[in-house]
Amino acid sequence: MEDRVMIERLEFHGHCGVTQEERQTPQPIAVDLELTYPPGALSRAAETDEIGCAVDYAMVAERIVQLGQAQAFALVETMAERISSMVFAEFPVSALHLWVRKLAPPLKDVRGSVGVRLERTRASALPDPRPAQFLQEQISRIPKGVVLDLASGQGRNALYVAGLGYRVEAIDLDQLALAALAETAGRRNLSNLTTTYLDLEADPTHPPDLGTGRYDAILVFFYLHRPLFPSLLQALKPGGLLVYETFLIDNHERRRHPRRKEFCLAHNELLHLAAGLRVLHYDEGERDSGPETSFTAQLVALRPN
Repeated sequence: MEDRVMIERLEFHGHCGVTQEERQTPQPIAVDLELTYPPGALSRAAETDEIGCAVDYAMVAERIVQLGQAQAFALVETMAERISSMVFAEFPVSALHLWVRKLAPPLKDVRGSVGVRLERTRASALPDPRPAQFLQEQISRIPKGVVLDLASGQGRNALYVAGLGYRVEAIDLDQLALAALAETAGRRNLSNLTTTYLDLEADPTHPPDLGTGRYDAILVFFYLHRPLFPSLLQALKPGGLLVYETFLIDNHERRRHPRRKEFCLAHNELLHLAAGLRVLHYDEGERDSGPETSFTAQLVALRPN
């Protein structure tokens, strides 16, 4: 029998409705949730009697309310899917049963609520394109606010973070990739995701100004332009987070990818490039990345207040 955590009738006021008029007025929303522990996880939590080993239902409830109040939704289905994605991204559960409903729908003949029920497993939770595994592992560290996805490509990471309720700016040189990202964001009703065309390497001696204290987090995955680092660090807010992963020189030497070794980091180089930030996580190593492994450096670092 599966072990589950139950949250019954979590209520908050949110903006949800097909018409603009309905979305303008906060209305009561109720959420009922069953969260399935991975096998053996509940027993381990019970043995240790420590909240760090359990599914923190108080934190789950807090995050659902934050997400439900962060933006207006046209469809209750969209709200439910966003809640589902957030739970899998931030909490150690293997499956969920979710019921999201409007308690006072503007329908004269309905005396109860209207809403949707859904069932999801972790394996089915993330739509394609899948976000980077390292980003999924670190998502709980990222403060709420504005996130920059630098050299976003078609936006696998931007879509993931926007789906969790963050405001996301995606920057890239590839206009076709940005158009594809914008189309996907529109299809998923992610109005909190914007795209910007920018050549980050147009002038190698004067990298573009990304602003000062503008972003709560900056994501950079498999892109390296060393002169850009001062702009990156300057663009972080105090307390903002840099999440970075790209290839090590080992990958060029063993896999011949990237073809030019200057697109790869030397050992410990990323730590030097991010000097001035407080390192929360750093690792160099071989990762499972599909048909063959790859060698990358991974960094999570905080701009001090």
